[in-house]
Amino acid sequence: MIRRKFAKVGLAAVAAVSALTLAACSSNGGGSSTETTAGGNGGDGDLIKVGFSQLGAESGWRTANTESVKASLTKENGIDLIFVDAQQKQENQIKALRDFIAQDVDIIAFSPVIETGWDEVLQEIKDAEIPVVLVDRTVDTTVEDPYVTWIGADFRLEGEMAGEWVKENYPDAKIFELQGTLGSGAQVDREEGFDAVVGADKIIGKATGNFTRAEGKTAVEAALQAYPDMDLIFAHNDDMGLGAIEAIEAAGKKPGEDIIIVTVDAVRDGLQALHDGKFNFVVECNPVFGDQIVDLVKKVYAGEEVPKETIVVDATFDQSITQEEIDARLY
Repeated sequence: MIRRKFAKVGLAAVAAVSALTLAACSSNGGGSSTETTAGGNGGDGDLIKVGFSQLGAESGWRTANTESVKASLTKENGIDLIFVDAQQKQENQIKALRDFIAQDVDIIAFSPVIETGWDEVLQEIKDAEIPVVLVDRTVDTTVEDPYVTWIGADFRLEGEMAGEWVKENYPDAKIFELQGTLGSGAQVDREEGFDAVVGADKIIGKATGNFTRAEGKTAVEAALQAYPDMDLIFAHNDDMGLGAIEAIEAAGKKPGEDIIIVTVDAVRDGLQALHDGKFNFVVECNPVFGDQIVDLVKKVYAGEEVPKETIVVDATFDQSITQEEIDARLY
């Protein structure tokens, strides 16, 4: 399950922050993109000002997650949202978090691009008595009680579910592991879960595709040369798996037959590849939980007790999935 790196957070700071007045919004530079969903000056005194730093738009999953956040954290739902796309750069996220402090936001929420390197800015946020809600990914920091609550999928369990399917259906597979962004919570936990189930001796090679389709294709092109006997790919997300399909087909092989492909995410393109027989098994990582984030934000702002972590429930899919099921998906 999710690694528990910190003790439970006391909510005294949250109660103090709830009394802060709302400040005017300002723009964010440094190569990142900032959006505000409610007016900055006046008339919004009853709204909860939330600064949200999304790590980027590297995949279909991330796009769906962003859409869910923006659709839920709205003025109509009592939220004054300042949204920043960090474009997969930690320095952009750190700048955004500091900007949120300067803007006197009530709550900071962010999806960290990697786990480490947050100590200084998290301490600054703590000193400013602004509660933090972590979304999707986790942090590894020496700062005591750095966040109030975390919401997301159990990445390690996702890796374990993928591993269990491989172990049951292809116990002798020669596996190439297509890793996500190195150092990210999703990469670390999915890899640990999968490797623990299938056994390290079954994995003949690894390389990162940085959660993108293009880099996934490049990594598999190299892997086909370096590991000609590989017959199964575990990709940490659908987009890299879709890139793997392109590389496999360009090499004159059939994805889903000559090389089995197991992925995580279950975005529509990934499930279509599953239905078409090019993926073999997909573990869901549900990105649509903006409504749950709103609920947590309101409780934190009110000083109510919240769980340290909220697990978004995931499903699994095999090639028996129907086109009707795919067409009905929200992402």
